[in-house]
Amino acid sequence: MTIIDHMSLGVADVPAAREFYLTLLSKLGINCLAEGEGFAAFGRARVEVLLLAPFDGRAASAGNGAHVAFAAPNREAATKAHAAGLDAGASDEVAPGMRAAYPMPDVFAAYLRDPWGNKTELVHGGFSA
Repeated sequence: MTIIDHMSLGVADVPAAREFYLTLLSKLGINCLAEGEGFAAFGRARVEVLLLAPFDGRAASAGNGAHVAFAAPNREAATKAHAAGLDAGASDEVAPGMRAAYPMPDVFAAYLRDPWGNKTELVHGGFSA
C-alpha cells in the first residue's frame, strides 16, 4: 500500500490547468480520470494528483521547495513530456538529463514550472522504479 493517497496542486483556472496537464501527462500515459466543478483528477489506474482551486477562495500559490514528480515509463517519454509542457506554456526549470543528486544511479529527469507556478518533475528511474 502506498503512503500517499493523493497530492493536490492549487491552480487559479482549473479548466485551463486540466488542458495543460492533459498535454503534459499524456506523454507519460497519465490521463484525467475525473473532473467536476473546481477540480480535475489525474492518474493511470487511480487518482493520484488533483488540480484544485483553493477552497479558501484566496489565490493559488506554489510552495518553495515543493514539487510533484510524475513517473515516466522511459527517458524518451520524460523528454517528450518536457517538450509538450514547454509548448503548452510551462517554463523550463531544468532540461532533461541524468540526475546525480538521486541516491540511486541512472535517474533521468526534467523539471518544469506550470503556468500557475507549480514545479513539476518528469522522472524515469526515480524512487518509484
